[in-house]
Amino acid sequence: MAHNHNHNHSGSCSHDHDHDHDGPDRGAEFTLFKHIDKDNIRAYNEAVDGSAKSVFKSWDDRLNDSMVLESDADEQLILFIPFTGNVKLKSIAIRGVAEHAPSSMKVFINREDIDFSNVESIQEWDQEWELIDPTVNAMMGEIPEYPTRMARFGNVRNLTIFFPANVSGSDVTKIAYIGLKGEWTEVNKDPIITVYELAANPADHKKIGTGDENTRAVQ
Repeated sequence: MAHNHNHNHSGSCSHDHDHDHDGPDRGAEFTLFKHIDKDNIRAYNEAVDGSAKSVFKSWDDRLNDSMVLESDADEQLILFIPFTGNVKLKSIAIRGVAEHAPSSMKVFINREDIDFSNVESIQEWDQEWELIDPTVNAMMGEIPEYPTRMARFGNVRNLTIFFPANVSGSDVTKIAYIGLKGEWTEVNKDPIITVYELAANPADHKKIGTGDENTRAVQ
């Protein structure tokens, strides 16, 4: 979808440069994709409607480029990612496509109102990273992982990621894989039923007459 917005990238948060690389058991850690509410993922400025869902996949499919998320009108992308429960998010792994890979990302926690009408005017976000250029670090299968500040990411119901630019400055940004590492907790959706035990109030009842045993109280 086309969009119009200004390109003001000022903000109050510093960039993070930390990232990790693949370990032998790393795939088992990226299980949060099972707990993403994929039907309610939203992407702004995607070239193909619904393609954002395809980048959230299992670790075994991380190198599968049969479907990628590609920007439309320009290089910017916004993703809204809801979860099926509460998440303690530990890190985000991103694999872009060569010179079209995103160069940075800003993340907002538990915000459902962010789109291109306001994303660049918001002066505070929860964390920002400068991303590794895959054309420089192109080892097969290696996907950089960007740790979160755990104090902020302990109770995440939804995540909004803003990709403002790509490594080459081209008009098209392409993302092939996004992996989310963390802990998921189911939300109890059962209604809370409160049972009140009411004490009898003598004023609410008429006394039974003592003169006639057949007399009954009428309430």
